[in-house]
Amino acid sequence: MTPRSLDRLLRPQTIAVFGGREARRVIEQCDRMGFAGEIWPVHPKLDEVLGRPCYRSVSDLPQAPDAAFVGVNRTLTVDIVRSLSRAGAGGAVCYASGFSEATVELEDGAELQQALLEAAGDMPILGPNCYGLINGLDGALLWPDQHGMQRIERGVAILTQSSNIALNLTMQTRGVPIAYMVTLGNQAQTSLSDVACALMDDPRVTAVGLHVEGFGDLASLERLAAIARRSRKPVVVLKVGRSEQAKRAAVSHTASLAGSDAVADAVLARLGLGRVQTLPALLETLKLLHLAGPLASHSISSMSCSGGEASLMADAAVNSTVEFAALQPQQLPRLRRVLGEMVTLANPLDYHTFVWGDLARQTEAFSAMFEGGYALNLIVLDFPRGDRCDASEWSTTADAVIAAASATGALAGLLATLPENMPEPVADRLMANGIVAFCGIDETITAAEVAAGIGRAWNASPPLPLLDVPCMDSEIETLTEADAKAELAACGLPVPQRLLASSPREAAEQAERLGFPVVLKGLGIAHKTEAGAVVLNLGNSDAVSNAATAMASKAGYLVEKMIDPPVAELIVGATRDPVFGLSLTVGAGGIFVELLGDSIILPLPATRTDIHAAISGLKLAKLINGYRGRPKGDLEAAVGAVAVVADYVVKNAAHLEELDINPLMVLPEGRGVAAVDALVRRRR
Repeated sequence: MTPRSLDRLLRPQTIAVFGGREARRVIEQCDRMGFAGEIWPVHPKLDEVLGRPCYRSVSDLPQAPDAAFVGVNRTLTVDIVRSLSRAGAGGAVCYASGFSEATVELEDGAELQQALLEAAGDMPILGPNCYGLINGLDGALLWPDQHGMQRIERGVAILTQSSNIALNLTMQTRGVPIAYMVTLGNQAQTSLSDVACALMDDPRVTAVGLHVEGFGDLASLERLAAIARRSRKPVVVLKVGRSEQAKRAAVSHTASLAGSDAVADAVLARLGLGRVQTLPALLETLKLLHLAGPLASHSISSMSCSGGEASLMADAAVNSTVEFAALQPQQLPRLRRVLGEMVTLANPLDYHTFVWGDLARQTEAFSAMFEGGYALNLIVLDFPRGDRCDASEWSTTADAVIAAASATGALAGLLATLPENMPEPVADRLMANGIVAFCGIDETITAAEVAAGIGRAWNASPPLPLLDVPCMDSEIETLTEADAKAELAACGLPVPQRLLASSPREAAEQAERLGFPVVLKGLGIAHKTEAGAVVLNLGNSDAVSNAATAMASKAGYLVEKMIDPPVAELIVGATRDPVFGLSLTVGAGGIFVELLGDSIILPLPATRTDIHAAISGLKLAKLINGYRGRPKGDLEAAVGAVAVVADYVVKNAAHLEELDINPLMVLPEGRGVAAVDALVRRRR
C-alpha cells in the first residue's frame, strides 16, 4: 500500500482545532511560537476563542484544513474525523483516550478504534491517545500543553508513543536543537516509521530519534533504514522492554541466548539504525549526529586537566567498541613543548593545569591533539555554578576548543561529566560553533559508539532484505536426534557416522559395525547430558549393551562413531522471535553455553562474510586461532557448516520453530567439523 502523504499534517499552513480547554491551548502555543498560518476554532457554542471567530462544524470552515487537532471525547472524535476526511483535510491529531489501549476497562475500545480507522479513510491521523506534534521549524503546533521548545532553523526530530515522555524531552537544557516532536499514541493508523520517513524528506531535519515501545512490521523498519541511508540522515532508537521474553517454549540451549532484546539489537545493527538504552543517551547521541552525522571510525581522543577524569574516560570505554587510540609520533613534540615535562603524554590525556586560563597555549595543545586523526576529540570540562562562582577561565577553555577545532577542521566535543555542570547558554554557544556540548561520560561514550556503528554500516554494502516469512499455524513436532541429523546431513552438514538400534543387544551389534570407540545416546530425550542419556567413549560391545540397559530408552538408541577431541566447540541455532522472526545464533558451545554467554546473533539471510565475522568476533575465536601454541581449528569448515545451517533455516522458514546444534565440534585445521547433537522443532 502506498504510504499516506503526511506533508500537510506535519507542515500545515491552516489548522482547525476542535474542543474546549485543550483546543484553546493549541491556539495559545501556536501564537507563542509565532505560527504565521491561519487557525480556525470549531465549537458548537462559543463565538470566538482568543480573538478568532468560531465555526460550528467542519462544513462551515473556509476550506479543508491542512491539519486538525481533535480534542473532544472518543465518540465525537470518530464523527469529526469522518467529516474531516470527507472534506479533504490533510490530517488530524486524535487526542482522546479510551480506544484499544483501554480494552480492559472499556470493552468497546477496540471496536471504536476500528471505527476511527474507517472514518479516517485515506486521511492520515496521529493517535488516538496522544498529544500530537510540535513543528519548531515553522512554529506549527497541534499540542495541547506547555512545552520547552523554541523556533530553530534546523535540528533533529524525536518521535515517541508516549506524550508525557515527549513533554519531558522538550524541557531538556542540554542544547539539543529539536526541529520536530511527534507523539503517536496507539499508532492505530500511522506508525513511528511512517512519520520518521516523512520527516526525513524535510531538508531541515538532520537526524531522527525514536522512543519505541514496540516494533511494527519488518518491512516498515527496513524502509526507514533504507531512507535514512539514502538521505544520509541517521536514526537512533531507544527500544524499551529489554526484559521482555518471547512467549514460546524454550527447549533448546539457543533459546537461552537469543532473547527478543538481543535479536532487536542484531536487527537494528544490520539495518544501520543506532540503539541506546536511556533517554539521556538518546539526547547525547542526537546532538552528535546532528552536528557530525555518523563517525568515520571508533577512534576518539580525550583531554582533561584531571587524572581522575582521564581514568573515568578510560574506564567508560572498557566494554564498548570505542577506542582511545595511541598518540601519533608527530603529535608528541608539539604536546611536550606546550604542556611541559611533567605531563604524561597518553590518550586519554591529563594535561594538568599548566596551561589553564591561557587561551593561546590551550588552543595549541588542543590543536596538537585534534591532529591525531581521531573521529571525535573530547575535552572534559565541568563549568562551575554561575550563581556562586566566576566561570571566566572555564569560558577561556571553551574558546580554545572552538579555536582549535576551527584551525584543524577536526570534530570536537566539550564534555561535562555532570549534566548540571553544562549551562544551557554554554551548550547553545558550543553547538552554534560546531562543538558538541556533551553531558555525562557514559552517555558520550555511547553516542560515539552508536555514531561509529552507523558509519560502519553505511560504509558497507546495503544489507540483504530480512527474512520475513510467517510461520504456519499448526501443531509443533520435535524430531528425534537421528531424524534431525539425517535431514541436516542431506543438506551438507557434517555429522558423525551413526546407526540406529531398538534394543541394548542391537546397539552392541551396531557398535561393532561402526568400530570402537562409540557414543551411545537415548532417543526422544531433550537435554540428554542432564538426563544421563549420553555415554561417551564406549570401547567394546559389553560396555555398549550395559549402558543401553541402564538408559532404558523407550524410543530406541543412536550409536555414533566417537569424534576425536576438538579444538573448540560451537553452538549454532535458530529461534523464532515474535517480532523479528527467525534469526541465527552462533556462540561458544558445549558446557560453556550458559557459563560464558559468548554468542552473536545473525539476522537472516546471512552471508559467509557475515558468518566469518561472527565467529571471529567470539571470545572462543582465540581457541580456533590456536591459543598459546595449541593447534588451530578448521575455521573455514566451521564457516561452511554454519552457512549450511543458515541456508536450511531460510529454506524451511515457513514451518521451522527452533533449531539447535550443540556442540558443533571444530576439529584441527584441515580435518573439518562435526555436529554431534542436533534438535529440530517445526510445525507439522
